[in-house]
Amino acid sequence: TVKFWIFVFNPLERYMDDYEHIFDAWEDGGVRGLVVGRMFFMQENGGTVPAFPQDPTAYRKLGLEPPEVEARDEDKERRLSAMLDDAKRRGWHIMVFNSGTTAHVQSLINRYPQVDGCIIDGPGENHYELAFHHGGELFELREHERADYSRLGYDVDRIERGIAQLRERFHRLTPDMVRYHAPGGTLAGLILFDIDEDGLHWLRGRQQRSLASWQQARADLDKVDRYVELGGIPRITSWSSLTGQNYQQMPQYFDYIFPKHYYWHRGFDGLYGTVQRWVQKFMEWNPSLSEEDGFLLMKSLFGIDLPGVERLIDLEMGFPEEFFSQFVYNETRRALDAIQDVDKTIFWVSTGRFPHAGDPMPARDLEGILRATQAAGSERFLFHPDPDPGPAEWTILTSMCGNPWRQSRGGYWPPDSRQPDEYQREGS
Repeated sequence: TVKFWIFVFNPLERYMDDYEHIFDAWEDGGVRGLVVGRMFFMQENGGTVPAFPQDPTAYRKLGLEPPEVEARDEDKERRLSAMLDDAKRRGWHIMVFNSGTTAHVQSLINRYPQVDGCIIDGPGENHYELAFHHGGELFELREHERADYSRLGYDVDRIERGIAQLRERFHRLTPDMVRYHAPGGTLAGLILFDIDEDGLHWLRGRQQRSLASWQQARADLDKVDRYVELGGIPRITSWSSLTGQNYQQMPQYFDYIFPKHYYWHRGFDGLYGTVQRWVQKFMEWNPSLSEEDGFLLMKSLFGIDLPGVERLIDLEMGFPEEFFSQFVYNETRRALDAIQDVDKTIFWVSTGRFPHAGDPMPARDLEGILRATQAAGSERFLFHPDPDPGPAEWTILTSMCGNPWRQSRGGYWPPDSRQPDEYQREGS
């Protein structure tokens, strides 16, 4: 069996109200760790308040002016603390989905000493969507990014020239260019996309910008008055060359690395949906290209070769068995080979009804991801329910990781599950 962690996210109140019953079932099912957050509580008026106060002493020790006092819900703080105490008694690891300054983290652990560490979502991530989607696009340079590059010693004017050159080239691709260069490997790819010295300057800067953010995060935590573990959730390896998240550089700064096993179609962050948007944008910018040309470009750029997918309509047909046994297996293996520490590597798995607004992924897909991940050598994963695990998902999780769940009247049901009506007809 494989032990797993689970993400306990907002509203936190749905767990705090019945945590002993829930945790008993989770422990029986194989849960051995929690990631909690985001750290706020819901209020009756629909607003939120922070789940912990900022400690003025923590700020003053660092020579900083404490922030203004915010509203609190001390009753919910006590209930959350009791829930975390219960998890600790079970020997569970506790991480918080929370990042911030040294004083912010110090305030967190002063209020919740049960917490082992903090997790950053997408640490150092640069945009990787070609089309504008979910708040960003590849060929965009924001003011704070200009400031980051300048601070790291990069020539921003040169970066802008490199971006402009690549953007123009991405609009001037023809079928003969794609079919000649795309299968030719790295050197042919440099020619196909006309990546010049300015473009390389930009790509190198993206990796350096990611690295600098990890160094800063680790340095900030090292100023807290006890050791606080640092976790990071990077994109899967296929996108890491573009996001700047070099897996081989991460272990020095992170205690836990959670590669995102996000594969759904549509929504945001899922592999199928992102591939679709890239192919569609290539064809929009270059009307002479076919769908097959678009997939060739994806293979040339990222090495992505989806089993059974040659046209966009194939993305609508779900995931063939080879997707898990080949693609997910290889993604897992690449991450493990790069990080070189199986204990530090915990794959962040999400499926469910509407993962990140994407198409539903049934329990079969969850089982395929977990089976391939385990076959590749992983020993742990984290399950990110969306918003809660359904009965089918919970059956898969517990069957692989603990004692298989059996539905029963009055027993545990995954949160927000629809229990069947039980009734007795006369004469039956």
